[in-house]
Amino acid sequence: MQDSDVVRCPWAGDDSAMIDYHDAEWGVPTHAEREWFEMLTLEGFQAGLSWQTVLHKRAAFREAFRSFAPERVARFGQDDVATLLSNPAIIRNRAKVEAAVSNAQAFVEVQSAYGTFDGYMWEFVGGEPIVNRWRRMAEVPSETARSRAMSRDLKARGFKFVGPTICYALMQATGLVNDHLVDCFRHPEISPC
Repeated sequence: MQDSDVVRCPWAGDDSAMIDYHDAEWGVPTHAEREWFEMLTLEGFQAGLSWQTVLHKRAAFREAFRSFAPERVARFGQDDVATLLSNPAIIRNRAKVEAAVSNAQAFVEVQSAYGTFDGYMWEFVGGEPIVNRWRRMAEVPSETARSRAMSRDLKARGFKFVGPTICYALMQATGLVNDHLVDCFRHPEISPC
C-alpha cells in the first residue's frame, strides 16, 4: 500500500521495499519454522548495518541459504562457507556467515528439544503477542528484560549474533511484540481483539 495519505511508522521511509515490508510483514505473528530461521539469520546479518541494506539483499540471501531451510544450512561445510563468502549479492562477513551455519545447527537442536522453534520462541512472551502503545519512535526501546532473557538463553544454546538488541528486533519483526506506533494503520490490524 503506497498511498501517501496512509499513516505508518516513520522508519519505513519512502523506500518501496521498506514500505512493503512494514505494511505486510513487520509485526505479524510468525509461526513457520523457515520464517523464524530467515528472520534470525537476517537480523544477525543486520548487526552494524541498516535493515534497508539487508532487505534489498533478501532475495539473494534466500537463494544462498537454500530458502532458509535450517536442516540444509546446518549441513553446510567449509566449501559452502567459502561459496557464501565469494557471493557479492549477500553480505560477505565471515563471522556472520559462520554464525548463520552454527545457528542453523543450534536451531535444529532446539526443534528436537521443543518440537518446534516456534514453540520455544513464543514461550518468551507467554504465547501471546505483547501489544505496546508507543506514540513516538523515541519511546520504542532497543531492548527489554524479555529480549535480554531471550539473548541469554539463545547464547547458552550456542547461538551467535543474538544480543539483546538483535533479539528485540527479532521480537518486533516476528510479532512477539507489536511495536507499530498507535497512529500507524498497522497497529490495530495486527493487535489481538
